[in-house]
Amino acid sequence: MRQAQSLTLTPQLMQSIRLLQLSHLELNAFVEAELLRNPLLESAEPENNSDRDADQGPTGNEDFAEDLVQHGEHLDAAGDIATSMDTEVDNVFPEQVGQDSVREATHAPAIRGHQSEDAPDIEQYVASGTTLAEHLAAQTNLIFSHPADRIIARSLIDNLDEAGYLCADCQQLAEQLGTEIEDVEAVLEAAQTCEPAGVFARNVTECLALQLREKDRLDPMMQGLLDNLGLLANHELPKLMKLVGCTADDLADMLAELKRLDPKPGLRFDGAPAQAIVPDVYVRQSPDGGWAVELNSDILPRVLVNRTYYATVSKKVRSPNEKEFLVDCLQTANWLTKSLDQRAQTILKVATEIVRKQDAFLVHGVTHLKPMTLKMVADEIEMHESTVSRVTANKYISTPRGLFEMKYFFTTGLSGSEGGEDHSAESVRHFIKQMVDAESPKKILSDDAIAARMSSEHGIEVARRTVTKYREAMNIPSSVIRRRQKRSLVGV
Repeated sequence: MRQAQSLTLTPQLMQSIRLLQLSHLELNAFVEAELLRNPLLESAEPENNSDRDADQGPTGNEDFAEDLVQHGEHLDAAGDIATSMDTEVDNVFPEQVGQDSVREATHAPAIRGHQSEDAPDIEQYVASGTTLAEHLAAQTNLIFSHPADRIIARSLIDNLDEAGYLCADCQQLAEQLGTEIEDVEAVLEAAQTCEPAGVFARNVTECLALQLREKDRLDPMMQGLLDNLGLLANHELPKLMKLVGCTADDLADMLAELKRLDPKPGLRFDGAPAQAIVPDVYVRQSPDGGWAVELNSDILPRVLVNRTYYATVSKKVRSPNEKEFLVDCLQTANWLTKSLDQRAQTILKVATEIVRKQDAFLVHGVTHLKPMTLKMVADEIEMHESTVSRVTANKYISTPRGLFEMKYFFTTGLSGSEGGEDHSAESVRHFIKQMVDAESPKKILSDDAIAARMSSEHGIEVARRTVTKYREAMNIPSSVIRRRQKRSLVGV
């Protein structure tokens, strides 16, 4: 026998931990589900004044408005009155011109002041755009008349990615549909004539070739250029001109033609709707020179526990199951309100500590971003690292420097030369990009040269392989490729 202490995670504690890492959209969806499930929970949103006025019954003003509307409905239109007087409408009612037609078209009463309906949401009347699949299905139904060909075309459409490229292999599609590969390839060849030009291509070369063929610009020299796009990407222009058999002027013309093409024709159609990023925390400059940190209250769900309803219902329940359900609802409601408040306070505490540590970044920019880890913040606010990690997940903070994800401020540190202060990896990446952008075509910096300049100019000790890793992460090509690129741009 042995006695020991251990930490047990109850279901409610696990749920509280899960709430920390939810984004505001996911959190609101969770709260809405709880509001539907738990009768003791109610939203704390302010009630609509129009609904409250409707519950109070009609008033004297409403009766007056109703009488006025009924009187207005019996009046003749301005056009009828002008006709009876043998004159024009603008001579009798100058301000009434054009109003009768609008009134007749909408069948609306002349006065609507007594109505309290909310204005319609204009987003509900915006027509959704045509998707790529719908656009191509309408064309393939006209191209193919045989049912088997239409089935193959439908399968090809289903295997397109968002850019319009065919992701599946023709042999695989033939086996799935139980047909011959020749039939699939014949349907594919016909489908490649659909608009936009370039869809149903299997690679970039074929996509560009389809667009050039439609423009009647796919000559042997252009086809040779498409077959050697790798040399073009590496800017090996002399070797490319020798293989294609063209001059520098011919190559410049062909490159200008390629730039007018669309390598991803499917992206012009509607895809998934883009979600706007809403900050969870705002950081503003305070009058005393510091920083004011506040939560975005507009996205925080507000719920209340209806204890009056609980007291009323608890007196009437008799069944043990009903009592158990009611007690469970009360406990869940109390837990949810407490967890939401604790979540908000934890986010605010973590954001405040981030702002305190990254004060130099807010004042001077990314070059003064300090290295910071989860443990550093967790030790300051006396929380566990995992809690800080969950709080900063899917959360955004709005600063005078822009909108950033909270994870952005957590970067590793690189030691400074001669015992100087450490520098964040993000600031090192910023320095590398600045050096690459400022280099001349005749003096391209190698990774070793960049590392040496980082030490001499910025006091940052960084290894060559670290520079290579950061450069590749920012999609910056090597010094050899950059030299070819910049020389081709200036004609060196």
